[in-house]
Amino acid sequence: MPKDMATTESLSVHAAFVRAQAEMARAIKAATNPHLKSKYADLGAVQDACMPALHSHGFAVIQPLGRDEHGPHVRTILIHESGERLEECPVPIILTKQDMQGLGSAITYARRYGLLCMSGVAPEDDDGNTASRPAARQPAETAQRPQPDATAHLTAINGAQSLAGLRIAWDAATRDLGNPPPVAIIEAKDARKEALSAPDPQAPADPTDPPF
Repeated sequence: MPKDMATTESLSVHAAFVRAQAEMARAIKAATNPHLKSKYADLGAVQDACMPALHSHGFAVIQPLGRDEHGPHVRTILIHESGERLEECPVPIILTKQDMQGLGSAITYARRYGLLCMSGVAPEDDDGNTASRPAARQPAETAQRPQPDATAHLTAINGAQSLAGLRIAWDAATRDLGNPPPVAIIEAKDARKEALSAPDPQAPADPTDPPF
């Protein structure tokens, strides 16, 4: 094969993989580990996340068993329709039980991690997308939050017996209802302030009444 042809094919398979990876989804953690009581993305979830994109761009996946000086392993190979292939380093098969069930579980585990590494897919919780957008839930939560009652503040403002007492009622209203508070609160404060500020010829001026 001429050198320039090999270069063209290599660039072609790399470009195809880039396009495929851009279309891959996240592997959803839908399976439950009975020992750790935690969710994880099983082999089927990983395949669902990457296989459609790989197939649409001319890739097939094979995961043969092998052995080297370190022991048995699973290799993950992406074969492209051009004849090129992409390979990764082998994932070792580590047995926890010396029987066929243990062997099958170890092979599945190695295949899952090999495909995750080769595709670049990452596992994600079922509600990961929602949890990553807390601001999107904020309006609904705010709508459900009970709103402060202005009636009690109106009563306190209208019942104030001095400018100092009115100031205390006003500060409480702005703290609970916002600053500025509702128009009804402002109008009640202004009316009560005017009434309390009216000169009383029988009462001396009180220098402690604060202006506001």
